[in-house]
Amino acid sequence: MARRYWYVIITYIIMQFSGYVFAPLLYVLTPLGLYDASVYWSVFSFIAGLVVVLWLMRPDMQQNVFRGNNQATLGQVILWAVAGLVMAYISNLIASSIETGLLGINPTSENTQKIMDITRSAPIFIVITSVIAPVLEEIIFRKIIFGELYKRMNFFIAAALSALIFSIIHGEPEHTLVYASMGFVFAFLYVKTKRIIVPILVHMALNSISALVLLLGPEKIQEQLEQMQTALLPF
Repeated sequence: MARRYWYVIITYIIMQFSGYVFAPLLYVLTPLGLYDASVYWSVFSFIAGLVVVLWLMRPDMQQNVFRGNNQATLGQVILWAVAGLVMAYISNLIASSIETGLLGINPTSENTQKIMDITRSAPIFIVITSVIAPVLEEIIFRKIIFGELYKRMNFFIAAALSALIFSIIHGEPEHTLVYASMGFVFAFLYVKTKRIIVPILVHMALNSISALVLLLGPEKIQEQLEQMQTALLPF
């Protein structure tokens, strides 16, 4: 693995855990309450993390980890992004049905609920869930982890391993099947189009739709979507 990829992963880890140190410090040094300090530090750390990651990934902007030059055109990118959105919802629905129907797992996602609570109190947080987190996660889990694995093994093994890591990092092992199903879809889109922008766009769309519906939609719709969207938000 290229050294810059390790730097990207380290940056992501630091970004995720920096709040434990700097949010209390921000609370002490500013008039903000501890909750607000945590939220605003999260926004700052994600933006800073994105800037650092994009800077580190500059050499990859003109590179392709796949053989050949058959990257998707702009029109194909749009078509695959739309198709990928449909695929993601279908796979999510199937995985959620298996978890709840066959495995008896509670469909409620504490992860999603926590993020929605934060977004309601601080609407600026929607920038993290809808834009920054999808970019970071697709670069790390698809571009780097899946991309490196795919160089050494077949698609299914590489996708399974990267999807498993993707599910573990979200901290809800009971919903591993749902997270893994999304990971497979994103990996497939990356391989099919040879452009990381496609899974990024699909991930952004999923998170944006989820956030808007859960924040603004009718109560019944919210309840239904909460049962099938545990993998769509970043933490």
